[in-house]
Amino acid sequence: MDPFLTLLHSFSSSLSDSELSSLKFLCRDNIGKRRLEAVQSGGGGFFSILLEQQLIARDKVSFLHILLESIKREDLVSQLNQFVEEGEVYAPDDQPDMHEKPMEVICDNVGRDWRMLIRKLGVSEVKIDRIVVANPYNLHEQLAQSLREWQKWKGKDAKVSDLIKALRACNMNLVADKVEQ
Repeated sequence: MDPFLTLLHSFSSSLSDSELSSLKFLCRDNIGKRRLEAVQSGGGGFFSILLEQQLIARDKVSFLHILLESIKREDLVSQLNQFVEEGEVYAPDDQPDMHEKPMEVICDNVGRDWRMLIRKLGVSEVKIDRIVVANPYNLHEQLAQSLREWQKWKGKDAKVSDLIKALRACNMNLVADKVEQ
């Protein structure tokens, strides 16, 4: 499967209807009105049109970069930049991770107060809100995505000891004990 198409598919599933409307508005000079009106929800059809019009391609992403910056989706811009640098889609699940076990324990044991924990870790409200909107009825996934966002933001500075410290600061001592084990 083409990594670029995989990337576009992941972008399309993470776009809200208002973001898609904004993208369509920004492209009205490049794409006919009827074609844009045919795209109703999800960005898949939108990206297909961009590909057909040759506005974007695997080796031609500047237009897409500008569009994503215009709608203030820095998360997607960074994924696109990473694709350009590495030539493939970042797949965190494919790589072994020393944080996997502690994060699994946290996801299984932290309930509704997960936002308090994520705030203690320093993740912004905007990122938290985006994650909630992307996973509206799944607390476990909201927490998992938030922890991944924290880990991505911190990079090599993301330490299990920081997770434990944040858990204890939120009075989640039982979960902190389980993580330590």
